[in-house]
Amino acid sequence: MHEADFIQHLRTIASHPAARGLMDDAAVLDVGNAALVLTHDMLVEGVHFLSDDAPADIAWKLVAVNMSDLAAKGATPLAVLMGAGLARDAAWNRAFVDGLGTALDHFGAALVGGDTVAMPSGAPVTLGLTAVGLAPPGGAPARSGAQIGDDLWVTGAIGDAGLGLAARKGRISGAPDALIGAYTRPQPNLRLGRALAPLVTAMADVSDGLLLDAQRIAVASGLGIAVDIDSIPLSDAWCAVRGDSVSDRIAAATMGDDYQLLFTAADNSAGAIATIARASGRIITRIGQCKAGSGISAVSQGQPMKLPARLGYVHQSPER
Repeated sequence: MHEADFIQHLRTIASHPAARGLMDDAAVLDVGNAALVLTHDMLVEGVHFLSDDAPADIAWKLVAVNMSDLAAKGATPLAVLMGAGLARDAAWNRAFVDGLGTALDHFGAALVGGDTVAMPSGAPVTLGLTAVGLAPPGGAPARSGAQIGDDLWVTGAIGDAGLGLAARKGRISGAPDALIGAYTRPQPNLRLGRALAPLVTAMADVSDGLLLDAQRIAVASGLGIAVDIDSIPLSDAWCAVRGDSVSDRIAAATMGDDYQLLFTAADNSAGAIATIARASGRIITRIGQCKAGSGISAVSQGQPMKLPARLGYVHQSPER
């Protein structure tokens, strides 16, 4: 079964307002005068990380991908619960726990519980983390708030983690350490998410590919988004290895694992966004605009262009 089909079935039972129709990066649960942001991500060996990745790096990524969801809601981390399938030896597990502690300290989240289970012989390492954060005072932005006429923006550079993974798999050689680090140690934008939250109309993190996550904002908001392929930001490290042609930018926009923030904002917010970018030392780039219609479209040099068949990474059940 395709991931989207499974989620569509889940929507029939996820009727609580906190679920946001399962159209968002996280749930937002009102509790008295506050709101909690809750998210859960899983990592599976062979799907999300390589078998020979360092256990401390895997622990970091497990925490970071959840922190990225909180960042997209402008939330402040509070606590996490972890589920772990025990599939490696004691030394590996100790290194993983040490790395987990380092990551949690870095992001300011406390481990408060979870579960561990035995795994069948030869099973892949399977890990899950639930993160809980405090929503910002003005409320947690949703994917569904974009308006016609809004600009589409993205933080940082796109595609580095995808090239880093390709280097780890031996598919490219001479990759700079920055690309490997983008894959092994993603850096979610928690502080930037909190700064942007009052300005945005919709916000998500780029986890499965910029084009796919832009499509999700468009669908949730019931409008169209035109993405300017020429404006997609690439790092110097990416360009040194791959290039900056239109096809290179499309490749970067479909790779995923970037954990940058993708958001829409009214066109009169550009000045405030530029101020936040300068204060944070981060690059924030306008890459498109919301319009009437549905789904996403692409332009290059002002002309419409065909989208790739694959917009990003989508999970699918194995054929049986």
